[in-house]
Amino acid sequence: MHTIAIINQKGGVGKSTTTVNLAAALGKQGRKVLIVDFDPQGNSTSGIGVDKEELSQCIYDALLHDVPAEELIHDTVCERVFIIPATIQLAGAEIELVSAMARETRLKDLLEPVKDEFDFIFIDCPPSLGLLTINALAAADSVLIPIQCEYYALEGVTKLLESMRMVKGRINKELETYGVLMTMYDSRTSLSNQVVEEVQNYFGDIAFKTCIPRSVKVSEAPSYGMPVIEYAPQNKGAIAYMDLAKEVIRRA
Repeated sequence: MHTIAIINQKGGVGKSTTTVNLAAALGKQGRKVLIVDFDPQGNSTSGIGVDKEELSQCIYDALLHDVPAEELIHDTVCERVFIIPATIQLAGAEIELVSAMARETRLKDLLEPVKDEFDFIFIDCPPSLGLLTINALAAADSVLIPIQCEYYALEGVTKLLESMRMVKGRINKELETYGVLMTMYDSRTSLSNQVVEEVQNYFGDIAFKTCIPRSVKVSEAPSYGMPVIEYAPQNKGAIAYMDLAKEVIRRA
């Protein structure tokens, strides 16, 4: 069993897209996966077919009202993939957790009773380095960092790595970097290729060989409440996520 926080404090780098599609690809390859949507925007929740309007409870209730994780686990449109959903209610958790007991390890304690039921648990983190993200880092064995193929790709990653070191030193000594994933890659542009080269030089073997290409279908799929692997299985984005899943299994 492996718990991986999918994290980058920059928004729009493909965290939720990667969470949903990688989970779906691993499900197709026979692995049982739990997604923990830990972002108040709830993109992983809607992107895998759960209607947020119909939810009476979400991860917020577990964090602040001690609702057990097993009561919050929902089926999804993907075989062998389950989710603990998030709604906008979670936005208030950052402030409310400040005065809570054991505030940094709430998520870790919540997942403890269910974690052995799954091969992988993915935590989709919010685009910030606040208390929710610290909870995710405390609960995770490792982190997966999606980086968009753009000019300022590595800017901010240094800050993220600093936060990881702090959490590793004080809260979670086991925390490691599972991998760095290049997203929104366009092989036709020299900028994309330059950024990939830069990231691979900086991170070495930690960088995944698979790059996720820019694709209209990948962007469209969440509006239909499904990952691209279900929506357009022959699409280059779907194929890339299947390749990434194979790399993830090899690293596990």
